[in-house]
Amino acid sequence: MSTYRVETRPEIPTAGITENVTMTQFAKIADRIPEVAGWIVEHGSHPVGAPYFRYHVIDMEAELVVEAGFPVPDDAALASTGDVTVSTIPAGRYVTTVHRGHPDELIDVTGELLRWAADQGLTFDRHDSETGDVWAGRFEFYLTDPAEQPDMSQWEVELAFKLAD
Repeated sequence: MSTYRVETRPEIPTAGITENVTMTQFAKIADRIPEVAGWIVEHGSHPVGAPYFRYHVIDMEAELVVEAGFPVPDDAALASTGDVTVSTIPAGRYVTTVHRGHPDELIDVTGELLRWAADQGLTFDRHDSETGDVWAGRFEFYLTDPAEQPDMSQWEVELAFKLAD
């Protein structure tokens, strides 16, 4: 059983790459995480938090619009170039949980989080569109460094979903 929290988070600057992928192509965006880290360093800064995946649009039957990125320092003088976009994680209230286990389990963990939030009467900052569910903030933060813990069943991943204001 997971522990869920509702917490207020500040706006956080980020740098990331966005791709349209299907569930079977997810590795295509995941494989770009090192590219984002390299871009940040090449531009005179450094990541200041765990790598993340941000789900902008979700259509499980077709495509997902997913961003892979890192938080960056507030004072980083970064500007979007090439495939890398500098943006922010929006401030606001989020429902969060940390899962320890294989990333393949995150679909079930997400379902549990969504059910818990519905039971609490919480509403997410999202809306339907022709291309799928559009989210203001739906994140997976990978808290475990694969170089330090190669056993994926031991990874810790924080889910953070923005609530409507």
